Amino acid sequence: MDCIFCKIVRNEIPAELLFENENIMAFRDINPLAPVHILIIPKKHIPNVDQLETYDLPLVTEMVSVAQKLARQNSIQESGYRIFINCGPDADQQVPHLHLHLTGGGNLGSPC
Repeated sequence: MDCIFCKIVRNEIPAELLFENENIMAFRDINPLAPVHILIIPKKHIPNVDQLETYDLPLVTEMVSVAQKLARQNSIQESGYRIFINCGPDADQQVPHLHLHLTGGGNLGSPC
């Protein structure tokens, strides 16, 4: 695919990389919604959460595990943090590649 996140995975676009293994990458959001705003993506292109297949579900578990690790590294585990996945245009999914947002570092208010 040719989405911006696939280009980041292929190192065609720079990103402030915070985590990488064979399946997952995590980097700072360039338009943060909070003092800490990290995007966690599978390297495999999956357009959105609705397109996940059963065999892809371990990737979501791994993404959440990475979020926990990064929350600790960014010292937001005690005060609290939010993880969320947007799916589709009505949910404001801006990049058609599955990604988890990790936000924290201040009062985030109510999500709705």
